[in-house]
Amino acid sequence: MHILEAQSHCNLEILSPQALWSVQFSGTNSSMRAKDIPTVNRILKRDYEQHHAPVIELIKAQTEDPFKILVATLLSARTKDETTADVCHRLFKTIHTPDDLKPLTVSQISKLIYPIGFYKTKAKHLKEFPDVLDTLFGGKIPDTIDDLCKLPGVGRKTANLTIINAFDKHGMCVDIHVHRISNRLGLIKTQDPLKSEMMLRKIMPKRYWKTWNRYLVSHGQRTCKPINPLCGECLVRNHCDRVGVK
Repeated sequence: MHILEAQSHCNLEILSPQALWSVQFSGTNSSMRAKDIPTVNRILKRDYEQHHAPVIELIKAQTEDPFKILVATLLSARTKDETTADVCHRLFKTIHTPDDLKPLTVSQISKLIYPIGFYKTKAKHLKEFPDVLDTLFGGKIPDTIDDLCKLPGVGRKTANLTIINAFDKHGMCVDIHVHRISNRLGLIKTQDPLKSEMMLRKIMPKRYWKTWNRYLVSHGQRTCKPINPLCGECLVRNHCDRVGVK
């Protein structure tokens, strides 16, 4: 199990197709249902476009290099966007390919990526990166979730985000924001991010997969916070069951 991203394979809560489209969880407000996804997505998209994009979106705008996008995504875990952006700007001045990491020691990599969250652990992963990449994939960044998860420190969240941003493939990236908000809305009822990913893959049309993460991350950072969410300011409150909100 990676330290940064647990990838346990759990028994998933599966609902019938009819239940997926008609289930409505109890609450004081209107619970979100699968048929509400287009409306909620449209509202959150409009709100997202009026604010700063997550750091991975900004890095993608500067480079389409799968290696740099993967590294930036790995570094961004448990780290503020501003810190990730500063570190990536400094790191990519000297590190352009996986081979550039080979002559560096773990200590040298640690200094390059400090003060990234869990920078010592991530430095060890980056040091192992080139050799594993050479052995398993001939030095090329793989473009599937299963293969990406074979790389040091890469779990499903990082893998999903990488295939979306580096390869323009459909991925369902579920981080703490997506897991929390999708459950708070009443759209799903799951216990962990892996179950949330699998359930969202079942009920959400593919055309929304790539953007669901970025919209909910933006919404979760500014409005739908873990503690004391700003429900009175929420643009999708009429579709929310406020599960777990006191």
